[in-house]
Amino acid sequence: MQNGTRLAAVDLGSNSFRLEIGRYEFGHIQRVEYLKETVRQGNGLDEDRNLTRDAMERGWACLARFGERLAGFPRSQVRAVATQTLREARNREEFLSRGSEVLGYPIDVVSGPEEARLIYQGVARLLPQSDERRLVVDIGGRSTELILGQQFTPHAVASYRVGSVAWSQRYFANGEFTTQAFLAAEIAAKAVLDEALETFQPNAWEVAYGSSGTAGAVGDVLAAAGGPQGVITREGLDWLQERLLRAQSADRIRLEGLKEERRAVIGGGISVLRAVFDLLDIEQMQVAQGALRQGALYDLLDREQPGTDLRTATVNGLMQRFGVDMEHAERVARTACTLFDQATPFGSERASRKLDWAARLHEIGCLISHSDSHRHGAYILDNTDAAGFAVPELHRLGILVQGQRGKVRKLEADLQDPVFVLQLLSMRLAVALCHARRDPDTQGLSLQTQGHRFILKARAGWATAFPQSAHLLREEIQAWQKTPWELVVDLP
Repeated sequence: MQNGTRLAAVDLGSNSFRLEIGRYEFGHIQRVEYLKETVRQGNGLDEDRNLTRDAMERGWACLARFGERLAGFPRSQVRAVATQTLREARNREEFLSRGSEVLGYPIDVVSGPEEARLIYQGVARLLPQSDERRLVVDIGGRSTELILGQQFTPHAVASYRVGSVAWSQRYFANGEFTTQAFLAAEIAAKAVLDEALETFQPNAWEVAYGSSGTAGAVGDVLAAAGGPQGVITREGLDWLQERLLRAQSADRIRLEGLKEERRAVIGGGISVLRAVFDLLDIEQMQVAQGALRQGALYDLLDREQPGTDLRTATVNGLMQRFGVDMEHAERVARTACTLFDQATPFGSERASRKLDWAARLHEIGCLISHSDSHRHGAYILDNTDAAGFAVPELHRLGILVQGQRGKVRKLEADLQDPVFVLQLLSMRLAVALCHARRDPDTQGLSLQTQGHRFILKARAGWATAFPQSAHLLREEIQAWQKTPWELVVDLP
């Protein structure tokens, strides 16, 4: 990464969408611009957990404005991350398809634990270097993330479905504040967060930090009332709740430091924050400057090189957890990437890296069933929390794992995407060539592309020397029939 490079992160939160633009300088990212719009998508989930048309239109309009600001940014320098509302929305693909189009960049829906990891990275990067053991709490619109960490390393991450928007809708639906409503909201939040006690015990951390919307809003109000800057205390929370009870409703709140867009969700936010304070025995919390969007920016730096890409370590961890034959997985990955790199009119280092991960994981499902391992492997990847990966990334790896055998046209995949198709073909050919679980003889073997046609060639005599491999490669021709692509196998 060259000094002066601009990077951008888009955070599609349940309450607000945010755009952070930074400039990379000597290992750090300096803010250049910050935009925030209160979209309240979390309010737009109906009883069937579908986003309403109005909620989608509000989101698309905001993303279009962000997209205009991001025009000209290379794709590798922009990361858009969606969180709990889009994790829940059953019609999220409709929103994401149009949203990615108007933004101009793909939008990654991340899992709760991955959101927590990114939040911690954002918080840690903007804090002074220290060996302190940290608890980070991020109360968003529809989820709350808890993280234990030290320096830049998160040691425990968790995400819970409780947040300021959801709790305000449920317990303060008409904007009315009563003692009974606050009590019910706090008890319900504790019921959701109760399991956090086992991991996030008071002796596991030294300093508590509050990240993002709710913590920032509470900190601002308490500071405006004469409290210490950037500090939240139990006494401050008691005082703030009492002020809300006196106001009786959200539209009658008169608090210096409370922004207008926070008025409708402050009741739910305070209820959740009080529940966290009580459960985890917190006396004082520092308001952190970093958040998810900064974590996404620094994650772009880490992803730039294979050696610093957390996803590589995650893949190795999954291989160990599911008892993958490491030697064979590396053999298939090496062969697949060699073929892919030979046919690179539309290849890339990033695409090759993702193919390598998929090939290393192609037998991850064997622990469950050998005969159906490709399907089980795809299911595992679709339903695992894998640090560094977004949900769509894992799904794409899963499709590659599932597609290692069988008819290609039966895959629910985008066969119009030439990079994905080349990844899939390279994987399938590598699995066939390595069928004997030993290094294949690939000398003189080459893969070429001509439009929608792939041509696999071998040196003279190769098919005679390796008849079983030649048979499997010729069978592969049938697998690509009735697809937009053709495979030609030339084995003299």
